[in-house]
Order: sequence, then structure tokens, then C-alpha cells
Amino acid sequence: MKLVTRHLRPIVALFMTAILLPFADLQAQRRHKQVFRAYPVVGATASQIRGDELRGFKKWGVTAGVGTILSLDDKDRWDLSIEADFSQRGAFNNTIDPYSLFDFTLNYVDIPVAVHFTDPWGGITIGAGLTYSRLVQQPHGEIRYTPTYFVPDTSDMSFLKNDFAAVLDLRFPIWKGLTFNVRFQHSILPVKKSWTFTEYNPLFSGGSDSWSNALYNSSVSVRILYVFGEQKHYNKYNKKKRYKRR
Repeated sequence: MKLVTRHLRPIVALFMTAILLPFADLQAQRRHKQVFRAYPVVGATASQIRGDELRGFKKWGVTAGVGTILSLDDKDRWDLSIEADFSQRGAFNNTIDPYSLFDFTLNYVDIPVAVHFTDPWGGITIGAGLTYSRLVQQPHGEIRYTPTYFVPDTSDMSFLKNDFAAVLDLRFPIWKGLTFNVRFQHSILPVKKSWTFTEYNPLFSGGSDSWSNALYNSSVSVRILYVFGEQKHYNKYNKKKRYKRR
């Protein structure tokens, strides 16, 4: 038994070292720099629903939430961000073709996860990732149309609860921790698998054409972030700019 224990000791020691080494490395990083940075965010969204026979990001809404940034390297070029946001999306149209009024809102809780790269000279940050969104309120609003020509099926306007979307992100430092952000988001999977439309042709008596579309959310957000602990990053980029000018 003692012989077995004696041989197990190096294995146990190696195993414990493998487990504790990443934590020791993380603690060492924290002594030299701030690994995590938190931020609140607020802004506006312009959205549309692809597949509703309309065009244009005409539906305006609000977005707000909190997030955190994890530095992935010692040079502060690569970061991982995760947020918890409330966002409004939907569709809007007030022309007579094909609707006389189309205006409804979808309320979501978003959890976006993205990887970012920061330009070490200009401080501009680009990122890409995925968002999981949970629908917390089904479409509410108003749809009016001309029954003689164009009829969407409004018998079931329920949307799927889950939305998975791709995200593209662009951030510009303004002052210290204040950051301007533009984000584009588009659903990967349908938020409504099938919506049926019927269009009546006035030139032919009784003539009609019916089809079905899958619906996808698409939105552009303009946001303002304030990143706590970003002062040293702001100073570092400014120093590099001054050095480059010389």
C-alpha cells in the first residue's frame, strides 16, 4: 500500500499543478494589469424584419444593459466581451404599398458574446460574435392593409421565443472610458418559420398568388459605453499617437 501511495504522489502533485497553474497565472496578470473591465451601455436601434415584404430599417427602439470585457493578451489587443441587454426590434411601414400601416415591436433580452481586436495606434476596436436573444414580449402594435389586393395571414402572429444572431461590432474611443459603438445584428435562424401572404391581381377576376416567407430579425444599434478602468488604455493610445506624429 505504501508503495502505491509513493508512486501516486508525483501524479497527484502534477495534477494539482496543472489545475492551479492557470489560476496562479491569472493572479499574476491581475497584479500587473486589470483583467476585467465593466461597462454600462445605452443607445437606440433601427431594425427591420426580413421576409415581411418590406424594406428598410425604419423601426426605432431603445437598447440598454451592462457588460464586461476580459483581456485575452498582455498587449490589450484581443478582448472577449459579454453583455446582458434589453433591446427593442420590429418593423414599421406607413405607405400604401403593400400595407397602409405596419407597426409592431418585439422586446428581447440579449446576451451577446464577441471577440474584439483593438488597433494599438488608433484605439479603434472591431469585433464579431454571436447573440442569444430571449423574446420577453410577443409582437404588439398594429397592422392595416387593403384586403382587396394584399392580405397577410394575421391569424397567428406568434414568434419563436429564441433568436440566435451573428454580430459585427465597431467601437471608437471618445474620451477616457467613453466609447461610441455601432453594432449590426442579423438572425441566423428564423424567428418565425412561416408567414403566408396572398396578393389579388385586380386585372384578372379571382386571380391570386400566395406564398410563404421565413422571418429574420435584422438591426443596427448606435450605442454609448462607459468602460470603467479604461483611463490607462486611453492614455496609452494617445501616447502612441503623439509618438507617431514626432
